[in-house]
Amino acid sequence: HSQMDHSGHGGHAGHKMTLDAEGMVMNWNEDTLPEDCSAISRDYAFEVHAGTKYAEPYNGTIFGMSQHEFRVEPCSRITVTFINEDEVRHQFMVHQLPKYLYPQGMFHLEAAGGATKTGTFIVPSDNRTYLVHCDLAQHMEKGMKGQLVVGRGSVDLPSVPGVTANFRRDWYTDPVVLLGVFAGGLGFSLIGLLLFLWRR
Repeated sequence: HSQMDHSGHGGHAGHKMTLDAEGMVMNWNEDTLPEDCSAISRDYAFEVHAGTKYAEPYNGTIFGMSQHEFRVEPCSRITVTFINEDEVRHQFMVHQLPKYLYPQGMFHLEAAGGATKTGTFIVPSDNRTYLVHCDLAQHMEKGMKGQLVVGRGSVDLPSVPGVTANFRRDWYTDPVVLLGVFAGGLGFSLIGLLLFLWRR
């Protein structure tokens, strides 16, 4: 494993990063408290599996995670072990963390196909809901989205598989729409039959 200082690289200034052939851990933080925390309130450890099989319960998804919602106390330290069961890369990213502690406001794990990465970060004291997702093209849109709820949270995020309602519902799963399509098709068939018989 190589630990890198990216202070001179555009876009990565100040990032704490480990990088190897199996992936990357960026902006880990095991001991620096957010300014509004006097101590670590609690330690949490989450084992998150990523892969296509975790999308199976959710219509319209291709990728998924074994857990899509994470609830923690304010000022807690969170260790995530991210296990990629697919053959393609996946990421576990948390956004909108304090930028003075996490460059670009994010914590980032990335695992190559079949690889596992572990990282730790500490959340501040406010009640807030943070976006968790995979930032690779179309992975979030196809199911790799979650939310980290700190304390009471701030708001539920839309379209979190198994947690919140879809922003855009799949029309083909709605029984009312299916009934309407069937009735419409039946109606057109009857009209066609009547026209055919009338012309004879």
